Amino acid sequence: MRLARWLRGAANALGGALFLTLFAVFVIQIAARFGFNKPLAWTDEAAVILYVWVILWAAAAMVPEREHVAFDLLWNSVSRRTRQAMQIAGNLMIGGLALAALPASWDYVHFMRREGTPVLDVPFMWVFLPFVLLMAALVLRAAWAIWNAVRGTGLEAELRV
Repeated sequence: MRLARWLRGAANALGGALFLTLFAVFVIQIAARFGFNKPLAWTDEAAVILYVWVILWAAAAMVPEREHVAFDLLWNSVSRRTRQAMQIAGNLMIGGLALAALPASWDYVHFMRREGTPVLDVPFMWVFLPFVLLMAALVLRAAWAIWNAVRGTGLEAELRV
């Protein structure tokens, strides 16, 4: 549990640092463009790269499953046994598709190392690497959810606001 708490804290710290960096680049961009009338090309590119990282990192490592958008009208209206079957089937589909897509996703992202962004010349592999991390996180989360469903935990009907 201590390791899990530390990993969660590290993931949140990295996500916060990415967001703070994105905000700083955005402020620099606004100041250069509107304050000094000298737009900087690197800030546009850095903001886009950081935005991709912030969104994909947060989805992969920071946002817990219960915080994702869910349509639970059907979930709340069925029996516990049916919820267990739904949990297993749904996570088998999501995790299975992510697992099947993981090698091809990595191959493509790895292939893109030869291309760079126009201004900063950051290899596209580094730009899109968090997508592979998101796919791996989907596989791990699905496996964990299946394990919990088989054990019968996390199947309660709940009212989400």
